[in-house]
Amino acid sequence: MKILLPVDGSDYSKAAVEFVASRSALIGTEPQVDVVNVQLEVPVRAARVVGKAALTDYYTDESDRALKPALRRLAKAGLKATGHYLVGHPGEEISAAAVKDDVDLIVMGSHGHSALRNLLVGSVTNNVLARTQVPMLVLRHKETPRRDGLKVGIAVDGSKYGREAVKYVLRHLALFGAKPELTLLHVVSDFAGAVMPDMGGIALPAFSEEEIRTLQKKAFEAAVGPARKLLAKATVKPAEVCLVGNAGDELSAYAKKKLDVLVMGSHGYGAFKAAVLGSVATRVMARSSVPLLLVRHA
Repeated sequence: MKILLPVDGSDYSKAAVEFVASRSALIGTEPQVDVVNVQLEVPVRAARVVGKAALTDYYTDESDRALKPALRRLAKAGLKATGHYLVGHPGEEISAAAVKDDVDLIVMGSHGHSALRNLLVGSVTNNVLARTQVPMLVLRHKETPRRDGLKVGIAVDGSKYGREAVKYVLRHLALFGAKPELTLLHVVSDFAGAVMPDMGGIALPAFSEEEIRTLQKKAFEAAVGPARKLLAKATVKPAEVCLVGNAGDELSAYAKKKLDVLVMGSHGYGAFKAAVLGSVATRVMARSSVPLLLVRHA
């Protein structure tokens, strides 16, 4: 597995480093980990004054403050990681590096503001999300899961995006520990808005409680069935949980109580379009501090 690990020396990027360093099953597979720091480019006029050699020394010294502690922590965990710096806009450089090096996963920390606020203040994490189709694990908290075998929820909706998320988890099971606990999650409607007027014009429920349960069961099976088959083929038997209500809210609440990592497929909208359209993934990112793995799909 090839992992790109951007660091800037903050507590949030340290959490990303700690997550990778804590994955003993993954470390046993000898993954390729590239730690990268992005330095903002010094203005051209100033660069000409100080000279190329001095400028290189400046970039090296500044980047080492983030790179060296990260590399030491990974080495202590038994990982032979490489490290280097890039110069430019962080979001652009990280996204380009992920594509150029054909990595399997980007692991990044995020300070946890709402997704829309991140967007408006130019969050590096959101910028990367908007620019790349590479799967991305976003750690929304300074603390990382400590157990080796993680409790992993995979949100599915019957679409190809959910199936891609399942396939990704199966390809990289070591990321989640020697014996991870997998749960397939789907959120069904409560059908509360389904009403019809009676003779007096009063809104009445369109379905009986029994009809609602039947509709919910059918929707759940349609969403979970394809994912269940993929896991069964790999001889993996997950738990299954049916949630009711708003998908973003319910997944966030369940993840907070029950999970170490939530995995979701995403259609790959840019950050602004996703936020404006109310993307489930964007809503979960805004509401949950649980690590979120987004498997992007064109």
